[in-house]
Amino acid sequence: QRNAGSSSDGTEDSDFSTDPEHTDSSESDGTSRRSARVTRSSARLSQSSQDSSPVRNPPAFGPDEPVYSTRRVTRSQQQPAPVTPKKYPLRQTRSSGSETEQAVDFSDRDTKNAADHDESPPRTPTGNAPSSESDIDISSPNVSHDESIAKDMSMKDSGSDLSHRPKRRRFHESYNFNMKCPTPGCNSLGHLTGKHERHFSISGCPLYHNLSADECKVRAQSRDKQIEERMLAHRQDDNNRHATRHQAPTERQLRYKEKVAELRKKRNSGLSKEQKEKYMEHRQTYGNTREPLLENLTSEYDLELFRRAQARASEDLEKLRLQGQITEGSNMIKTIAFGRYELDTWYHSPYPEEYARLGRLYMCEFCLKYMKSQTILRRHMAKCVWKHPPGDEIYRKGSISVFEVDGKKNKIYCQNLCLLAKLFLDHKTLYYDVEPFLFYVMTEADNTGCHLIGYFSKEKNSFLNYNVSCILTMPQYMRQGYGKMLIDFSYLLSKVEEKVGSPERPLSDLGLISYRSYWKEVLLRYLHNFQGKEISIKEISQETAVNPVDIVSTLQALQMLKYWKGKHLVLKRQDLIDEWIAKEAKRSNSNKTMDPSCLKWTPPKGT
Repeated sequence: QRNAGSSSDGTEDSDFSTDPEHTDSSESDGTSRRSARVTRSSARLSQSSQDSSPVRNPPAFGPDEPVYSTRRVTRSQQQPAPVTPKKYPLRQTRSSGSETEQAVDFSDRDTKNAADHDESPPRTPTGNAPSSESDIDISSPNVSHDESIAKDMSMKDSGSDLSHRPKRRRFHESYNFNMKCPTPGCNSLGHLTGKHERHFSISGCPLYHNLSADECKVRAQSRDKQIEERMLAHRQDDNNRHATRHQAPTERQLRYKEKVAELRKKRNSGLSKEQKEKYMEHRQTYGNTREPLLENLTSEYDLELFRRAQARASEDLEKLRLQGQITEGSNMIKTIAFGRYELDTWYHSPYPEEYARLGRLYMCEFCLKYMKSQTILRRHMAKCVWKHPPGDEIYRKGSISVFEVDGKKNKIYCQNLCLLAKLFLDHKTLYYDVEPFLFYVMTEADNTGCHLIGYFSKEKNSFLNYNVSCILTMPQYMRQGYGKMLIDFSYLLSKVEEKVGSPERPLSDLGLISYRSYWKEVLLRYLHNFQGKEISIKEISQETAVNPVDIVSTLQALQMLKYWKGKHLVLKRQDLIDEWIAKEAKRSNSNKTMDPSCLKWTPPKGT
């Protein structure tokens, strides 16, 4: 076994014995000069070993000591100002050697073992060091030359060894290492934007969009070129015209407008029989795994705009995914089994990890408990006694009921309701802190129980007079008028409380559409019944319980609010009112309205 250490005069222990036979066998040229050098070095080492104690602990290597490895020397000779080569920390198993330092006098058996051990070159932190006679010369006068050779060879070998190491991946690369595109037959190569080498979602899959990776790159280059030309044209337009308040369109913009009009006139009136057969065959072959063929359905200009919007949206989604704001793959619930429906989820919800990685979740539609398998759900439904939400039923008309659930009294149910809602809402942040809120759950009753339609939550003590904190209509009940019923019910509660309410921001996209539709209907109904000459925003707000800010924004969207001669005027547009009356006549027999007489509720006092 090799021993590493240094003597008292700064020289290093040699692995060779003072036996001349061993010395002659270890040197390749057998010259007397190198034999004398090794003999002198061994003599100094023997003298220093006799002066010191025969057994002592090996010295510890300091962090600032120059340490590097060669074939037979484990540490270079220390000089006052040496040309230090590249430093490598020596491994503990190589540097420590044996527990105690042995005397220099070796027996023949030890010499033979050492010779046998030296047949294969020892491994160093940088690999096998070069085999040369200069490595044996510890006290060589040309030290700088030997060290420079050792430095060059060690750097060369270290570079070759590092080439075999795997490249360190960044976080998002390691996160996507085992992911693949869900499109059948796709190898996850390329990206719809043409700017990435791989993709892991349908939104970035070229194959899903009936394209190849090379075609996506060509389109990306074309888009970048058009963007540069447009930016240059905008800068030229800004330099050529004056900074007036109302700027007329430039000649370039007018020419572009005429060009777009001409392109849209070239739209095909309809598909030919061959095209229809081609599209139907494509649909039957691939189903929902490919995007439908879109050529000849609209003008080429509009189709190109749609392709650009697709690429832009895919790029934004890719940025969100790399930032960790979108979870894909194994950590997102894809579908939920909810009653007699199987619903596809839209967003990530923070369910416990052992449930979130399943991909499919099973829920009881009455108590909202989530389970891992169909068997567990079936056993649960056999013994679940819940047939309606907890809390008080405050509204009933026909099969529609509304239950008021206190988040403090029914904490588990409200938490499960929030987790369920997050699967379909993007901006929802309330999950577990449900005690300060009241939940109003709308259900539809049949012979099996009260099925969840939707709900909205409301803060018990809102300083900003928000009458809705979060609102959701279940996907299977969307576009049937239930969302507007929930909004109408929230304002009905505000009227009973004699307050003016407004929904908490930000609203989701679907929520904003629903609220704008409701505010438009309320204002048109009020203007239809109003017979005076002067109208007040404050009076409208007090009668409808709608916030004045929401009233003004709706009037502006309808182009019914004007400023003329220092006064704000509300234009009573009869065309919009007549259109609303016609829609009301068509749905006069519909039961999707809230009846104030069916409400049995008093405002809660305190918390």
